[in-house]
Amino acid sequence: MTESARKRLDELKGLIDNANYRYHVLDEPEVPDAVFDGWMRELLEIEAAHPGWVTADSPSRRVGATASGAFEPVAHAMPMLSLGNAFSDEEVRDFVLRIEDELGVRAPDFSVEPKIDGLAISLRYERGVLVSGATRGDGETGENVTENLRTIASVPLRLRGLDAAVLEVRGEVFMPRQGFEQFNRAALEAGQKPLANPRNGAAGSLRQLDPAVTARRPLAFFAYGVGVVEGWTLPAKHSQTMAQLRELGFKVSPEVAMASGTEGLLAYFARIGALRDGLDYDIDGVVYKLDDYAQQKAMGFVSRAPRWALAHKFPAEEQLTTVEAIDVQVGRTGALTPVARLAPVQVAGVTVTNATLHNAEQIARLDVRIGDTVVVRRAGDVIPEVVRVLPDRRPMQSNGSPLHEPYRFPDVCPVCGSATQAVQRVVRQTKAGVELGEGAAIICTGGLFCSAQRKQALIHFASRKAMDIEGLGEQLIDDLVELGFVTSLSDLYRLSLDDLLEMRRRADERDGTVPETVKQGKVATRWAENLLASIAASRSTRLERLLFALGIRDVGESTAKLLAKYFGSLDRLMQADADTLQGIPDIGPVVAANITGFFAESHNRDVIAGLRGAGVEWPESEPQRAEDGPLAGQTFVLTGALQAFTRDEAAARLESLGAKVASSVSKKTSVVVAGEAAGSKLEKAKQLGVAVWDETALQQLFDEHGAGGG
Repeated sequence: MTESARKRLDELKGLIDNANYRYHVLDEPEVPDAVFDGWMRELLEIEAAHPGWVTADSPSRRVGATASGAFEPVAHAMPMLSLGNAFSDEEVRDFVLRIEDELGVRAPDFSVEPKIDGLAISLRYERGVLVSGATRGDGETGENVTENLRTIASVPLRLRGLDAAVLEVRGEVFMPRQGFEQFNRAALEAGQKPLANPRNGAAGSLRQLDPAVTARRPLAFFAYGVGVVEGWTLPAKHSQTMAQLRELGFKVSPEVAMASGTEGLLAYFARIGALRDGLDYDIDGVVYKLDDYAQQKAMGFVSRAPRWALAHKFPAEEQLTTVEAIDVQVGRTGALTPVARLAPVQVAGVTVTNATLHNAEQIARLDVRIGDTVVVRRAGDVIPEVVRVLPDRRPMQSNGSPLHEPYRFPDVCPVCGSATQAVQRVVRQTKAGVELGEGAAIICTGGLFCSAQRKQALIHFASRKAMDIEGLGEQLIDDLVELGFVTSLSDLYRLSLDDLLEMRRRADERDGTVPETVKQGKVATRWAENLLASIAASRSTRLERLLFALGIRDVGESTAKLLAKYFGSLDRLMQADADTLQGIPDIGPVVAANITGFFAESHNRDVIAGLRGAGVEWPESEPQRAEDGPLAGQTFVLTGALQAFTRDEAAARLESLGAKVASSVSKKTSVVVAGEAAGSKLEKAKQLGVAVWDETALQQLFDEHGAGGG
């Protein structure tokens, strides 16, 4: 047992030293903080049990790693020590109880603040002027990054109202989330590599050799304490020092507060945890500090941390685990999403066994393979995802090559056997063509034939702006499909009262929820009768509703209306080629390819034939070109409540006259029609000088062109 503990101690030293080097020197952290913290805790436990094994080079004697050679080293006049960590309420209670026992006080006061996930910095001011700034480094020696720090607007170059001989202010440089997102959007637009995350962005930005590069990065600084002080008398309490730092010109986290005793600390932890996702900066916990400096002095220090302060960490959002398999899921639109099946791991308090790999581009970028050790992240309620792979831990063959080949998407849908294909994702279409999203999606071409898409296809088909089948909700569709009553869209129109009652009976038995009234022989039928009536009413529809209901990729409500006008007939549309479709304004090559591809699939033509066979009807009309209408070239926006007709009806009438109906107001808007309680769109129209009509003017327009009616 002793030999294995000694071996584990040496192993932990190597792991921690390597992690420190990658984190502090290379700015390429490899393992999650939670894993590093676990290693450190295990090391401290072994050393506590075997004090004679502690050596001068132990990570427990140090705070971080050595400084990079890229910057001049700076020796800290007062060491920048790290904090002890707590991961449970019980550890916080022990921390407070130890202070209470040693100081003989009850419910001591603490200054509390969020633990910013950035880069610790020390700023040295002499006679009120910033003379140097350094990273924490290993706690004893950091790196001189003064010129880079000068570029950060929230770092004062001169103190307000203080010219003390020396004032060393300590705090955190970080990258606000909003700035991080804006920077990455600009980087992508310029074809440059985006930043991985705000913490890495802050560290990499501050350690640029060219300060001009740092100046272009959205960095900020929060002060959290002081180091060496000469010629200035500190207040008696930390909270008072923080207030004075604000007066001197430093930003301090707005969430800094006071709390008393264990319950006060835990209440603050819960409050900040609830606010966490809404903050504009990343945090990984909160920090508790005894507020009274005399009490801090009495508690003193251990080798690597003050005994009067504690970092209370949130449940880890990142953890290490291994990939056991890679599967694909098929969504309503047919998109294939790769999913990593993982060895179970606790992430952010939840056991994670699956993590999304997003798409073909992401899985290729990460090069995730079966057997790989990966970092899994789960932030807030976000679906777990694989963040990165640790190639050094990849299983290898005896000849030195990887045990598993790179992942390849299947050539056929794993559910229905239809061919898969790569398609570009549409972001926005214009008359000049189409703008595409990043990379390509891999989709199943089986469309409505694919059972994996069936439930979502039915939900979409029955939705209000599609076939508008009232009462056909998600749970009913789940039961109809799972119990075999509906296998295609046309099956909806063949359902009988007996079918629906039998479906409900079997679903109740399956779920163990048979109502007492049913057990007594009383079966409710009104819901089924209402649903059948709604299904029957949907048999008579309009072509644009049917086109939207079919769920053709990238054919939304407005595109469906456009197609219905231009072709007037589903058969004419089905026969159109891509060149014909691209001749229609606002339809580019990607959407044209999606439409022709949909109708080229025999499965989808069979679905349409089945709907016709089930009695679904949609009237045909002569093809209508928008440029022939009296309102051709004009754009209308409807806002507020209309009385004589719904906004959908008004939009349909405007479109029948050749107008385009948009959802937002711009300089290109011709008219805004404002009903009752019109809001921001009306205000924007006035600001832009766009014509504003009331409902009476709209009705007059319809009457003039034969599109009126109450």
